[in-house]
Amino acid sequence: MIKITFINAEGDAHEVEAETGLGLLEVAQGAGMPLEGTCEGQMACSTCHVIVDKAWFDKLPPAVEDEEDMLDLASGARRTSRLSCQILLTDELDGLVVRIPAESRNMQGV
Repeated sequence: MIKITFINAEGDAHEVEAETGLGLLEVAQGAGMPLEGTCEGQMACSTCHVIVDKAWFDKLPPAVEDEEDMLDLASGARRTSRLSCQILLTDELDGLVVRIPAESRNMQGV
């Protein structure tokens, strides 16, 4: 198990434990974070966009071109933005910190 910290739009931190091998989107949704993931990890949307803490960004594998294209469409994208559906949790990511953009809305939770 590893620890992941999600920081919501209000700045509240939510630390969760997650199994390695899971995708960050799956963990976020299980923790009640407002990430929709409309395309279910197919990189056809940007509704699972997160902002990775600068200290952790370079520890992730680089984004592929398709992910970069989707991030270009994400509201509030930053230099350290990633699609959470493309982040596979490994032991090296124990302690990962990500911010949920204020623009995120989970329409499935309504």
